[in-house]
Amino acid sequence: MQKALAVWLLLAASGGGQPEVSPTQVVQAATEQVLQVVQDAQLAAPVSQEQRRLEVQRVADRLFDFHEMSRRALALHWRERTPQEQAEFIAVFKQLLSRAYIGRLENYAGEQIVYLSEHVDGEFATVRSKIVSGRGPEIPVDYRLHQVGARWMVYDVAVSGVSFVANYRGQFDKVIRSSSYAVLIRDLKGKYAEMTGRAVVPVAIPAGAPALKNP
Repeated sequence: MQKALAVWLLLAASGGGQPEVSPTQVVQAATEQVLQVVQDAQLAAPVSQEQRRLEVQRVADRLFDFHEMSRRALALHWRERTPQEQAEFIAVFKQLLSRAYIGRLENYAGEQIVYLSEHVDGEFATVRSKIVSGRGPEIPVDYRLHQVGARWMVYDVAVSGVSFVANYRGQFDKVIRSSSYAVLIRDLKGKYAEMTGRAVVPVAIPAGAPALKNP
C-alpha cells in the first residue's frame, strides 16, 4: 500500500514530458487507493458514505479521461455537438460513469486482482488483469490507456472482452438515430437520478426513447 501511495503522489506531481510511471503502475495504484477507501471502517457508516464517494471520485478523476471517453462514446455524433453541448455531455456522462464505477467497488468483498501483462504502443497502452474469487469464474479486465501530457489515463475498460465505451456507443447511436440527442441527454440524467435517488429537472423534449442499459 505504501508503494501505491508513493506512485499516486508521483502521478499527482507529474508535469510535461514522458510518463514517469508505467500504465500498470497507474492502474494498480488507483485501484489500491480506491480499495483502501472502500475498506475504511470509518467511512463505511451511513453518515460518511458521501465522503467515501468523494474520495473515490478524486481517484477516478486522476485515472479516467472522461473527455476522451465521452468523445469515443458519441463517436460521429460528437462532431455534431456545439462546444456547450459537448461540455454538458461530458459532465452528465462522467456522473453516470463515476456512479457506476463507485457502486461496483462498494461491493468489493476481498476478491484478488491479478495484473497479467502490459503492452505499450507509442502513446497507447493496454493493461490486462483479472479478478479472482472463490465464488465464480475469473473475470478478465483490460484497461486501455493513452498518454495525456506526462500521465497515462484510461479511456476504456473491457470486462470479459466487452468494451465499456463500445457498449455505450451502440446504445447512444440507437437513441440519437431513433429519437434525438436531446432525448439521449434526458435519458442519461434520468438514469443517474435512478442510481442516486436524486431528482432531475425535467426537460421539454419528446418522449419515447429506448431505455438505456448498464454496460
